[in-house]
Amino acid sequence: MHLIPTFLSRRTGKILLGCLLTFLACSICQASAPPTAPGVQLNVSLGGTNTGTEVSTGLQLLLLFTVLSLAPSLLVMTTSFTRLVVVLSFLRTSLSIQQPSSQVIIALSLFLTGFIMFPIFSQIHREALVPLQEKKIELQTAIQRASAPLKQFMLKHTREKDLHLLLSMMPKDPANPPPVIKSPADLPIQAVIPAFMISELRTAFQMGFVIFLPFLVIDMVVSSILMAMGMMMLPPMMVTMPMKILVFILADGWNILIRSLVQSFQ
Repeated sequence: MHLIPTFLSRRTGKILLGCLLTFLACSICQASAPPTAPGVQLNVSLGGTNTGTEVSTGLQLLLLFTVLSLAPSLLVMTTSFTRLVVVLSFLRTSLSIQQPSSQVIIALSLFLTGFIMFPIFSQIHREALVPLQEKKIELQTAIQRASAPLKQFMLKHTREKDLHLLLSMMPKDPANPPPVIKSPADLPIQAVIPAFMISELRTAFQMGFVIFLPFLVIDMVVSSILMAMGMMMLPPMMVTMPMKILVFILADGWNILIRSLVQSFQ
């Protein structure tokens, strides 16, 4: 057994000697290399012109990626998506079923949002994006032109009570006094967006209550009938769920609901 430590010590010495020789060889090669040896260089540049009037291409790409990362929040906050997804969720709850799934509800809400907001998106593309790509306007002007149709859409579906609430609670900054509001275009966007969302939630809950009411009546009637017949062991949901689905199909509920949702934004 005394041979094992000797073997290990010899092996360790060989490894250390090899590492030392490798280090010395690398040092000699570095010292002998010319100072102007060619190498691989990575230059990261945003590009663009030196004038202060145009935004460089790299900075535009950075801004585009930033906007894309915020796109889901902007879609929820400034479009019809909130009302659609809340009302469809109310429908699923009132039917007492797990279908359609959340993915289907979100997908349907997204496509309906695109259908409802198509004229506004077309106006933004025509008045803001196309002139910006053709370098006819600056980026700040394009942002102002793009936000104007969205602000008009939000103000159309925002209650004055909610808007006054947000305007009254805006923090006061002595260095930047609030602008004088002479027209709807002068309203600050940081107050318009939350006021619009509050109004959308209120409208969605109103529509959800109207959807919930007839199905609640079916639940009450079926429960009363089963109790009067003495069928205590039969869960009322086993009877009410197929009846509610049948009533919804016979009334052409999807057609009525989608028509009501789309017309509520016109």
